[in-house]
Parts: sequence; C-alpha cells; structure tokens
Amino acid sequence: MKNFIIRAISGIIFVAIMVAGLSVNALAMVFLFTLITSMTIWEFATLVNERENVSVNRFIATVAGAYFFLAMAGYCSGLTPSAAFIPYLLTVVYLFISELYLKQKDPINNWAYTMLSQMYIALPFAGINMLAFKASPDDGGIYFDRILPLCIFVFLWMNDTGAYCVGSLLGRNKLFPRVSPGKSWEGSIGGAILVMIVAAVIGYYVKDNYCTVMSTIPHWIGLGLVVVFFGTWGDLVESLFKRTLGIKDSGNILPGHGGMLDRFDSSLMAIPAAVVYIYTLSLF
Repeated sequence: MKNFIIRAISGIIFVAIMVAGLSVNALAMVFLFTLITSMTIWEFATLVNERENVSVNRFIATVAGAYFFLAMAGYCSGLTPSAAFIPYLLTVVYLFISELYLKQKDPINNWAYTMLSQMYIALPFAGINMLAFKASPDDGGIYFDRILPLCIFVFLWMNDTGAYCVGSLLGRNKLFPRVSPGKSWEGSIGGAILVMIVAAVIGYYVKDNYCTVMSTIPHWIGLGLVVVFFGTWGDLVESLFKRTLGIKDSGNILPGHGGMLDRFDSSLMAIPAAVVYIYTLSLF
C-alpha cells in the first residue's frame, strides 16, 4: 500500500510538471526538455559505462545532446540560423578524434554508445520542437503550438492506462514475451481503443480552430494510432536495452517509476513517428 501511494504521488507530480512545461509557454517547454534530454543522456551513459570496455564521456555527451536540443529549438522557432548546429557537429567530430589519444581498450564501443546516446535520445527529444513551433498560414510568423506536443504525451499516458487496466483484467496472450513478459495483446488493444476515443474527442473540439494539417477527426485518430504503435515499440526497445544490461529499472529518480529512460522510453519512438506523420499529411 505504501509503495502504491508513493508511486501515485510521484506520478501525479510528474504529470503536473509535464503538463505545465508543455502548456505555459515556449520558454518553459524548451527549459523542461533541455533538462529531460540532459538527465536521460546522463543516465544512459552511466548505465553503459558499467559494461566491460565501455567508457563514454558522460559530460560531453550530455552537453552535446542538450546543445542539440537548444539548437533545434532556436532553429524551429526562427530565433537562430542553421549555423547554430555547427558547434554540435564539431563536438561529434571531437568525440571521434579523441579516441585516438585516450588509448581505450575498445574505442569502437565508445564511439557506438556515444553516438547511440545522440541518436536514441537527443535526436528524438529535439524532434518535439518540430511539433511545437509552426509557421502561421496568415503572416508566415512562427507561433508556439501547445496542443500537439502535449497530445503526444496524453496519448502515451492513455495508452499505458488502457493497456494496464485491460491487460490486468483480460490479458491472456503475451505481446512480446522474450522482451517484456508483462505485456499482452489484449492490453495493447485496450490501450489503442482508449487512445482512439481520446483522439476523437480532441479532434472534435479543436478541428475548426487548429491551424495545421490536423484539421479532421480521422487525422487525430491516425496520430493517436501512430503514437500507440511506436510508443509500444519504444517501450519494448527500452525493455530489450535493460534486459541486455541485466537491470530492472534504468534508475530511481522517480520513486515507484524508475529512471528517466523508464519514463520516456515510449516517447523516444513516438515523437519522431509523430513528426513523420504530421509532415506526411502536409504533402497531401
């Protein structure tokens, strides 16, 4: 009972921080996700550094990821030119060249895990800027879109809630027992149905006043399903990551919920997929 209370309280605080950061203004969103990106990369680097012959420079990898997010935010918001990415590219070059002088046992491992921290964490999180900043169809100016980034996480939370409730009651057939034995097909279907309902409700209320390609209820339902599918794969990818490392949780920063990777694993696949979905719709 005590663990349930702790889990519930930390979960409520987490959701409140996320909703506030995504809803207040662009600066709050950028600050929140720069912090999330930094903490997640640091956690990732800490975990992989425990493997034999792996030595990732946690500080530089974390700073590089945070800078990439800020550069993407500046570029997408129209505040900085594309030249803002040059320092990040130089950092990547440095991380490769530095292995020539560090005399590590397995520099290929170091390169691989360092670049994985950028591709797996920094790049997906940076993609939220492509959802949050939009050009106005009226004057071409850039405005901050609160709805779309927040909805990605609402869909993920609803999917988790639906999958847990339905899976607990009706779950019989394992979804991916080799990686995550607790997940069931019944739970996944229940989560998807709940997300489709929530997406339809959101689409109904915003479709007439939303200045993007998301102008119909089917568009919103489609986005919800994209988030469900790729969010589930994101969860499974992180489960495989933890199983490979032989750990139960990626950390303990969130009591009852594990670490940063545990909390954001689904979004690391859902955000890029949502970006592709939105930009694909814009082509038609």
